[in-house]
Amino acid sequence: MPVTLYMGPIRGGTDHIYRNAFNRHFSGFDLAMAPFINCINQNKITRKYVHGLLPENNTGMPVIPQILSKSAEGFLHMANYLSDLGYETINWNLGCPFPQVANKQRGSGLLPFPDKIREFLDTVIPAMRGQLTIKTRLGREHRDEIFSLLPVFNDYPLGDITIHPRTGRQMYTGTPDLDTFEACLKLTRHPVVYNGDIRTAADFNRLAERFSTPGECKISRWMIGRWALVDPFLPGVIKAGKDPLTGQEKIEKLKAFHDDLFEQYSRTLYGPSHITDRMKGLMVYFLTAFQNPHNALKKIKKTRTPEQYMAEVNHFFDSDARWGC
Repeated sequence: MPVTLYMGPIRGGTDHIYRNAFNRHFSGFDLAMAPFINCINQNKITRKYVHGLLPENNTGMPVIPQILSKSAEGFLHMANYLSDLGYETINWNLGCPFPQVANKQRGSGLLPFPDKIREFLDTVIPAMRGQLTIKTRLGREHRDEIFSLLPVFNDYPLGDITIHPRTGRQMYTGTPDLDTFEACLKLTRHPVVYNGDIRTAADFNRLAERFSTPGECKISRWMIGRWALVDPFLPGVIKAGKDPLTGQEKIEKLKAFHDDLFEQYSRTLYGPSHITDRMKGLMVYFLTAFQNPHNALKKIKKTRTPEQYMAEVNHFFDSDARWGC
């Protein structure tokens, strides 16, 4: 069965500029799920509000918009607006673990309430112009919450369900609960997308082998989030089944990608602090792939202007960079 790779939605990371630049420099992802957009309490949605989802700003890989909402009416208003822009699939975020979201019963905060989820879907599904998918976790507090949710999801014609095998309380700590995830595969009638801690091609191969039976792979759809920011070569290596580049070649390609991003953000973000803050956030991920990056990261974080930032980054790539993945 062919493998489909999804770029995961990372707030402050995988926006439209990042997605388009990734597509120019790397390969492997078949589509991207955009970072969530909030519903707004007004009747008219402006193009400025959905700027990162406008089709003309997404010219690389196909994109699935994601909406964060506990209001069925607000979700429908936004989803149908996006459908009118040409999006055939919309994702509902039931996975966001951050307390400022979950404490308002949004994202993973809604998972302990299957009746509210059913009420939401009863309203949304008949009135949506596109197809609905869901991104979720095993639960907010407990991993077995998912077993009360899957029967609810089974009652609706969803496109697929992305499951991150952690609870919301875990955030991104601890290890994914693969046993509970595997149990979910037997209880859902929908295609499942696996999401969680695919750090290397070896990780992917182990998971693919685990979720297979002779002659059949139970999972064909896979989402890679944070670790594709760390190692943007990873999706291509998974698809190709080999890693043809040397460490030095990867350093050169990553530098070109970085410089492309810097140029694009310099054109679109206002003010030097916005540019440096966005790039510093990405460099935290990028530097994770290198050997002994701590001193370089300290120096980069101390920069205050784009010129200072680029001077430190150039010094790192020219003198200190040693690929570690």
